[in-house]
Amino acid sequence: MPPGRRERKKAATRQKIADTALRLFLERGYDAVGIRDVAAEADVAVTTLFSHFASKEALVFEQDTDFEQRLTQAVTARAPHEPLLPALRGEIQALVRHCTADGAAPIWRMIEASPALREYEELMRLRHAESLATAIAADPDLSLTPTACRTIARFVIDAYSLAREAADPDAAVDEIFRMIEAAWDVACAP
Repeated sequence: MPPGRRERKKAATRQKIADTALRLFLERGYDAVGIRDVAAEADVAVTTLFSHFASKEALVFEQDTDFEQRLTQAVTARAPHEPLLPALRGEIQALVRHCTADGAAPIWRMIEASPALREYEELMRLRHAESLATAIAADPDLSLTPTACRTIARFVIDAYSLAREAADPDAAVDEIFRMIEAAWDVACAP
């Protein structure tokens, strides 16, 4: 069912705030822009901004929740008996393509230049890995130890980061997933 008017308005406000923040950060520099600057430019109250984003860093990673859900749904929404790793590989490939699309380079340079953003990204990756591990552990068709679930999840999350930074992201995903598949075979061996 399509979202109602209220949900569409909230989503539009959220996107307007995120777009405004990113534009200001890229124009002036991340550290030179405050929350009040973003709220004023987006024509919203600071409290409205914080109702959509928990922190200044979250403005840069505005698709964080969507990415996390996509990764866990790659596990939970796959067809019965569909292999796990191809589903995860497809999702990582899609995320890498999204994050290496035209126009993404200035954003990643900004993230690399900011200790606060690098730390936020690292914590976000760890949270994504834990969510992914939980989804893998809950799969009734898989019987892995919690350590194996967490390890595979970390490998997958790191695959995204490593491939995103590679000169040839598609080739990097292929190479990394060959290694993940080898680790998976060891983890699943009787």
